[in-house]
Amino acid sequence: MSDQQLYHLAEHVIVEPLIDKWIAWPHNFSPVLYGLHLLNYQKEVLASYIKNPGFHVKSCRNPKLLGGPFVDVPQERVTEIEDLLAGIEQDHTDLLKLGRDLIDFQNKLIQAASGQCIEAFYEHIPSSLRGFVELGYDYQNHPIVRCIESLFYESAYYKKASQSFRISALTHDDARPYYMSTPRLLDSKDIEWRMPFDNSKVDELFKLDIQPQPLNIICDLLSISATDDSRLLQFLSANQPVYAKPWNGAGARLRYFGHASVLFEANGISILTDPFISVSPIESGLERFTFKDLPEKIDYVLITHGHHDHFVFESLLRLRHRIGTLVVPRSSGIFYGDMSVKQLAHRLGFKNVQELDSLDSLAFSGGRITAVPFLGEHCDLLHAKSGYVIGFGGEQILFAADSCCLDQHIYEHVTNILGPISTVFIGMECIGAPLSWVYSPLLPIKPERTHDQSRRSHANNAKSALALLRAVGAKRAFVYALGREPWLKYFMALIPADDDSYMQEINQLIVEASKNGSMEAQMLFGKQDLYLNIDKGS
Repeated sequence: MSDQQLYHLAEHVIVEPLIDKWIAWPHNFSPVLYGLHLLNYQKEVLASYIKNPGFHVKSCRNPKLLGGPFVDVPQERVTEIEDLLAGIEQDHTDLLKLGRDLIDFQNKLIQAASGQCIEAFYEHIPSSLRGFVELGYDYQNHPIVRCIESLFYESAYYKKASQSFRISALTHDDARPYYMSTPRLLDSKDIEWRMPFDNSKVDELFKLDIQPQPLNIICDLLSISATDDSRLLQFLSANQPVYAKPWNGAGARLRYFGHASVLFEANGISILTDPFISVSPIESGLERFTFKDLPEKIDYVLITHGHHDHFVFESLLRLRHRIGTLVVPRSSGIFYGDMSVKQLAHRLGFKNVQELDSLDSLAFSGGRITAVPFLGEHCDLLHAKSGYVIGFGGEQILFAADSCCLDQHIYEHVTNILGPISTVFIGMECIGAPLSWVYSPLLPIKPERTHDQSRRSHANNAKSALALLRAVGAKRAFVYALGREPWLKYFMALIPADDDSYMQEINQLIVEASKNGSMEAQMLFGKQDLYLNIDKGS
């Protein structure tokens, strides 16, 4: 075997995890959420496309409609979309009924249960929900249907057979259509790999990033005939791979990979936040760090919340074999939309998952990871989320992600407990999407337009960012998690401009932060290495 040519995954290869041909993300993975998303989004979008495919294609060319419910599939492939919709309706009758029954029952319960003993309502639970839910009240006598998520995962509602991977080449950063509205149909050069996400063979495929293998081994793994290996070769490279070496310099290095992905390395420890890692397109694009710039072993990965751009299946599954511990925020389990990120991670095949509540911590050699409160971003819905403080030596670093400083007293309390936090990575996507953009399929009652527009998934503006930074005693701030890198467009539906509202707020923050000379701030973009002088012995 030593004389055989060895291959690794080419740098332009994307391996998209799919569920029923759609990009996999938390809302089409967790069974209850998938039933609602199928019923109230995917079915409606596909039916609309079939009725008028030309309108959808035209709408997808309009930048003002980016992120809208329009299927970006050529009109001549409409029969494939018809087949996809028919398959969903045939294979997921139970999930569709589950979604319909949950919404109907919740609405009926709101009308009928007003504080009296709720036990009598158990006999009215629809058969699709019976044995999977608990009924209760909040303290204002509003009834709640609590879905017991672990039971749904162990039932016929959770369908591994719907899971697969699409292996393709990324020609340019703008090549992928919007993730939520457009299913991934196979092109002639693509490879479909029918494999559940939690299967150990998935790790074997992605080990090719760091452990090249002979072609016959790769063919066997993907169940590709040796006579058809020419299809596979376009996704492989025989060039000697160059891998990142662990950081062994003085202090700490923080390597920015784009969006909210930052790699902290110090004293032989590596910690990665919210991995959303790009590949290198065939056509030249913005310079970036990719999978090859990550160490072979990542001790901890920190997930701040379960949004599609922070819990990214494509990156997490590709890195699963490298990750020691996955750290996730705690879910309350009360609201069905507040999915358990821990349950989600376990079903994706992660063995070592640590769920942290605020001020829970994990110790590592020379330091500590502490979860801290995270306000905002979820359109006023109380879903699982957490910021993280990495303490190492005499330095503390806060990764605040998309949190918004709605109450600076919380950060003052955190600082009183943990001590000053001199370095802050802070999100400033200050407008954000309205409530209905992601959450509409989950809501029993559709929001009024004024409510929809006022309740947005947003992070800080200049004023709230400054309040946070001052509350924790920051000396330096790095603005990140903006979604402005070009490889994020298919996920973020954002076309940034130098003078847009986000940049105006960021520029204001930078000016205000530098006024008294005690703080510096800068915006991160593309790729960047940052260095902190830290006394390892302190």
